[in-house]
Amino acid sequence: MQIAKKLPSNQQRKDPFLIIVLSIVIASVLVVYPLNYSVAAWRPLFMLLVVLFWGLCQPNWCGVWFAFGMGLYTDLLLDAPLGLNALSYVLIVFIARYFIREKRILTFANLWVIVALACLAHMLFIHVAQVMGGIPFSIARHWMPLLSSVLFWPILYYLLKRWRI
Repeated sequence: MQIAKKLPSNQQRKDPFLIIVLSIVIASVLVVYPLNYSVAAWRPLFMLLVVLFWGLCQPNWCGVWFAFGMGLYTDLLLDAPLGLNALSYVLIVFIARYFIREKRILTFANLWVIVALACLAHMLFIHVAQVMGGIPFSIARHWMPLLSSVLFWPILYYLLKRWRI
């Protein structure tokens, strides 16, 4: 029988539940906040970035089911076909966690590359799903959120890195 060692008060594990909920609420507001049409085209994929951060940096708290729930929530927020973002988020988080399962030491640069590839994969998945569904989708118009999401990642990482394990 092992005896649990108590960490000193300055080294206590941080419980990220409240900050996870707060980050989801803030991302939800940023996803639906009305913007001018010319600026709205550059809106980053806030919810995807938050899901990726928590899925990669807090794997014990947020996994594939978290990604599924946040994807359904995003579908409801954006009035998208139900399950479109959910399937995309689940696939992206599963694949990202599968490929980094052996490498738990993730540097900022590694995470930035993973997030850039994940945002690209999300855009391609949405494109394929909408083309299959007969919904018009313009790649030329969707590179702007991709670029702004990749550029917004360092800000999100800086704000939330305290709760990373």
